[in-house]
Amino acid sequence: MTVRAAAVSAAFACSLLAAPLAHADPKATAIDEMAAYLEFVDYGGGVIFAEQIPKEDWTRFFIIDARDAGQYAKGHIPGAVHMEWRQVLARRNEIPKDRPVLIYCNTGSLSAQAGFALRVAGWDNVRILQGGMQEWLAKGGFDAAGRAATPARH
Repeated sequence: MTVRAAAVSAAFACSLLAAPLAHADPKATAIDEMAAYLEFVDYGGGVIFAEQIPKEDWTRFFIIDARDAGQYAKGHIPGAVHMEWRQVLARRNEIPKDRPVLIYCNTGSLSAQAGFALRVAGWDNVRILQGGMQEWLAKGGFDAAGRAATPARH
């Protein structure tokens, strides 16, 4: 057997050994990752209420507005970066891991999905704004913590 034939034979054998890994079911892998996350996630899954954030702490957050461009253009939390909820994983390199991240939408449902995806992907610094933009406005925006009669709890 020539050296070239031996190399081709070895490469073929290696590809047969690696074949089961190359064809792993991505859906099963995603389910396993989500299951592992749910085993250890804190109660509330990263949800935070506007009244839990003192006015002076808002500047610490990297804030993501996960709504569509039209909604963002009509008004958003000052300092928020627009990143539609379906794009957060595609744009994950723009999202810091070294400071708190707050994500919101109108009511909290779409941002919860995006936040969950980010948290499963390794961003343990992500918090989802409970009630979204609507509740943030209703509770007084940046002044929500100061206006709250009692501290928010899950």
